[in-house]
Amino acid sequence: MRERRDKINYYLDLAETVSKRSTCLRRWYGAVIVKNDEVISTGYVGAPRGRKNCTDTGKCIRQEMKIPRGERYELCRSVHAEMNAIISASRDKMIGSAMYLAGVDALTGEYIPDSNSCSLCKRVIINAGIERVYVRDSRDEYREIRVRDWIDHDESLNGVMGY
Repeated sequence: MRERRDKINYYLDLAETVSKRSTCLRRWYGAVIVKNDEVISTGYVGAPRGRKNCTDTGKCIRQEMKIPRGERYELCRSVHAEMNAIISASRDKMIGSAMYLAGVDALTGEYIPDSNSCSLCKRVIINAGIERVYVRDSRDEYREIRVRDWIDHDESLNGVMGY
């Protein structure tokens, strides 16, 4: 008899599928917002509508400048998966919801180790009213992050960069 996939990994599987639409040359991320067992919205990494994607230009400015992950996102052409999912949803539906986030390395297809939302995405997630973020670490393992912890332990007060 087939073993049924647990609900959290089911939604993380959806997020991973959504990530395959990403147009970043470095990282493919997908985000799915869920409330009351209903998918509210999805988002993936890509340039703003109408602008060329990195896959179109064939280059990444941040990569050329050797900027570490989690830093200097103002130079990036893309809108992050978390933000694209939030942009596509109404706030009243997001209040009390959960976000499922999956990221893979565009070159290797491996899961991004210690993946997390960047500091800007964290602020947007907080303001959207999302309560929990589940981040995929492997095919079956994930972390649950209480968004309240990002408020209570505000790394931006100390100027911490990166994830």
